[in-house]
Amino acid sequence: MFKNYIDVNGKTKIGVLTTYLKFVGGAVPDEQGNLPRNENGELVLVDGLKHLKISSHIKIDTVQISYFPGLNQNDLSELVENLKKLELNVLFILMVGGADPMNPKDEDKVVDMLLAGVDAAKKHNIEICSSTSIEEWMKKDDKPKLGEDYLSAISQNIKLHTRVFNEADIKNSSIKEWNIEFLRLGEFQTFTNLQKSWDLVKGMNKSIGYPFFKVLIDSSHCGDSDLNMIENINIIREIAKSDELGIFHASAPTTRGCLSSDDGWIGTLLSECVKTGKLKYALVEIFQHNDEALKPLRDLGDGHGVDTTNGRKYHDLMIEGINDISKRLNNLAVRGF
Repeated sequence: MFKNYIDVNGKTKIGVLTTYLKFVGGAVPDEQGNLPRNENGELVLVDGLKHLKISSHIKIDTVQISYFPGLNQNDLSELVENLKKLELNVLFILMVGGADPMNPKDEDKVVDMLLAGVDAAKKHNIEICSSTSIEEWMKKDDKPKLGEDYLSAISQNIKLHTRVFNEADIKNSSIKEWNIEFLRLGEFQTFTNLQKSWDLVKGMNKSIGYPFFKVLIDSSHCGDSDLNMIENINIIREIAKSDELGIFHASAPTTRGCLSSDDGWIGTLLSECVKTGKLKYALVEIFQHNDEALKPLRDLGDGHGVDTTNGRKYHDLMIEGINDISKRLNNLAVRGF
C-alpha cells in the first residue's frame, strides 16, 4: 500500500505523535467518550495518519496515541485496528487529569484512571505506555516542593505507580515498559527537569525490582528546564547506563512547532541518546499553535503558541520533521552509532 523510498537504519525506529492533528477536534473524546470523525465518518486520527504515511518518503514505524479516561472502547478498538492496518506500531500515552498524584488523598482517583488505560493497553497488546502521571497539569497556585515535601512527593508517586503495576499484574502482560515524562515549569511546578524525573524512575524501579519504568527524553522539556545542555547530556548517559532510558520526543522547546525552532536541542540530545545504544524510538512531536486544548499554555505568556508554520500546513511540518529526524538517524548509523 505504501511506497517508502528511504529506510531508517540502525536500532532506533522513527515515529510520530498525533498532536499535530490537534487535541480538540482530533484526539480528545467528547462527553460521551466518542472520538472526533471527519465528514466521511472516518476517525480524524486515522485519516490524518493515513495521509501522512502516503505522503512520506520515510517508513514511519510507530505512532503514540493518547488514551483518555472514559474513551469509548469501540472507538478505541477501531482506532488501534486501523492504525495497525497502516503498518504502524501503536504506543499509548495514559492521560490523567483533575487529581494530584503527589497528594495521598487523590491516590485512588489517579490509580483508577491509570488502571483504565493499562487495561486498555493490555487488551490491545500494547508494549509501551507513557504518562505524565507524576504531577497535576497546570495546577493553580501550586508551588515547587522542596526538601522533605519533595521526598514525600517522590514516595507517594512510587507508592501510586507500584500499586498500579501490581493491581494490573503488568509483569505478566503485554506491557514491557512504562515511560515517565516530566513537563516544563508552568505545566508542572515540581518535577520540571530530567534529574527529578530520574529520581522518580529510580525509586519506582527499586520498588518493583527491575528497570520497567523508563525516563522519557523530550527535547522540548529539557530545553525549557533549568538544566543546561551539558547537564542534560551527562544525565542521559547515566540513565542509559542504568537501563532506564525510554522514548525520545523530537520537539522544539517552548513553541512546540516547526523543529527548526529548536535552537539545537533536538539534534544534540537525539545524538546522545542514540550513542548510548539504548534508544528504541525517536518520535516527532508538533503541536498546533492554536489548539483549543492548549490555551492554558499560551496564557503563560512565555512564547508557547507562536505560529512557526510560515504559511505551511501542519501535515507539511510533520513531513519535514520526519525527513529531518530520519536523516539524523541514518547519519548516526553511518558514523557507527
